[in-house]
Amino acid sequence: MTTTALHRSSITCRRGDDTERPRKWPVLSDLDHPGQIFEHITPNWFASVMGTGIVANAAATLPAHIPGLHVFATIVWIAASVALITLSGAFAVHWIRHRQYAREHAAHPVMVQFYGAPPMALLTVGAGTMLLGKDVIGAGPATVIFAVLWTAGTALGLITSILVPYLMITAHDHQTAVALPAWLMPVVPPMVSASTGALLLPHTADGQWRLAMLSGCYAMFGLSLIIGMLTMTLIYGRLVHGGIPPVQAAPTVWITLGMIGQSITAANLLGNDAPLVFTGETASVATGLHVFGILYGLTMGGFGVLMFILATALTIHAAQKGLTFSLTWWSFTFPIGTCVTGATALGGALGSAAIEALAIGLYAALLAAWGTVAAHTLRGSVQGKLFQPS
Repeated sequence: MTTTALHRSSITCRRGDDTERPRKWPVLSDLDHPGQIFEHITPNWFASVMGTGIVANAAATLPAHIPGLHVFATIVWIAASVALITLSGAFAVHWIRHRQYAREHAAHPVMVQFYGAPPMALLTVGAGTMLLGKDVIGAGPATVIFAVLWTAGTALGLITSILVPYLMITAHDHQTAVALPAWLMPVVPPMVSASTGALLLPHTADGQWRLAMLSGCYAMFGLSLIIGMLTMTLIYGRLVHGGIPPVQAAPTVWITLGMIGQSITAANLLGNDAPLVFTGETASVATGLHVFGILYGLTMGGFGVLMFILATALTIHAAQKGLTFSLTWWSFTFPIGTCVTGATALGGALGSAAIEALAIGLYAALLAAWGTVAAHTLRGSVQGKLFQPS
């Protein structure tokens, strides 16, 4: 694969503009050899696990009693779990048998950003195990699996949030660098750890261990929020001064909503669990954290509405310019899912029926986006074109 081809495939997150070179894609059986499936398994494939897992998690916490919703969420969580195991194995084979391609992807300034996807996939499936898996495998095993996945995802996420910026500073070409929404991918994982860590807090030993867990989650909240807002400032400036990204990369604008929705979720879930740590004379601290979650959620929520409308408008604009399916379409799912969980957490903390109704409406949008993207992904996988280089 040439550098130019890698750049094109990375910018579009695996598929370039198919109108450039009309071609007939082979079916899966027509690939040159079976191992070709593993040659170009890039980290952004894990966005499909994130997007599927958030459908299940959002349904499990949705403030609505809809018949069959819990069963549906459980089935989707199982699908996300199977996808995580399958992709993890395929990615391992990719690194073992096709190390040249793997190193090229890891060294590329755009594709390396998507190494933030694997830890978020672990965290998302782990949270689903806690929320839904306990009804399938039992509460004890579900808690253990969640703790393992949370620990692994958090460790990988923290490494990614440091290593990727380090590579951007020291190893990438700064003359051609432009701020892209994909820059948020290695930044968001600690925020996902903060929000999902709230689910693990009640199962942490009381006393100093639980205090350390809560403090660590707030520290990751701050780490991700500050660097995330700095990055979003660069991205917004790039959009205003440089225009929208290439048509096929336009869906990545939705990644900005992932930071917004996940931070609202984290602030309110951690605030709700604060009374588990601060009691008696320190109960006022828990009250303060609860209030902070509400104020932060309302303030950041206003910004989220703006970005949601802007992302929708830019997507419509890209569609009019010939947007075709690529794995970037998974950028529609996880960010919208975090908006659902954020609205659910904020609505519950504030006791607002209007915000909870908003969460239900956003979940309907999430289902529509997920169903569309999942269908295209399955078809593209069976046809084999998602396993081909650009």
